[in-house]
Amino acid sequence: MVVAEVLTGIALVQQSVKFIKENISTAQDIGQIASQIDDLFAGEKQVQQARAKKSGTGLGDQFGVDTVAKEIIDARLAAEQLQEVATMVDMRFGHGTWAGIIAERAKRIQEAKEAEAIARRKQIQEAKEFEETMKQAVLIGSVIVIAIGLFIFLMVSVAKAFVI
Repeated sequence: MVVAEVLTGIALVQQSVKFIKENISTAQDIGQIASQIDDLFAGEKQVQQARAKKSGTGLGDQFGVDTVAKEIIDARLAAEQLQEVATMVDMRFGHGTWAGIIAERAKRIQEAKEAEAIARRKQIQEAKEFEETMKQAVLIGSVIVIAIGLFIFLMVSVAKAFVI
């Protein structure tokens, strides 16, 4: 259900921001709030996915003013809170820390996508190789069956020639 996904996403964003606000001043390093930052990104992603998702139970659910307004407001709230956390992190750990986090996250996401694409290409290649092997096996099997059939035919012909 779209509304449940948005609530889960925005609730996760709000919970993460609350924790970060409460603990940023006592955090010794970024690792102490890293899991909450991950949750913040996950919640923001859920909000964006729910907003982009076009499926619903009916046209009224998809295009109703209430639904559209809620999706837009939730997305803006999530972006606003993300910016608030970015400012807090930069103020606590130095200018550019948040940009570094975003850059490293984007790099890791890209690497994961590339690894997935490589795995998919490898799987396709293996499937093609298996198909080629099966074709060769069928061809060899057919040749063997034909050879055995011809051998039996010749043996029967020769046997009939000696019988007559």
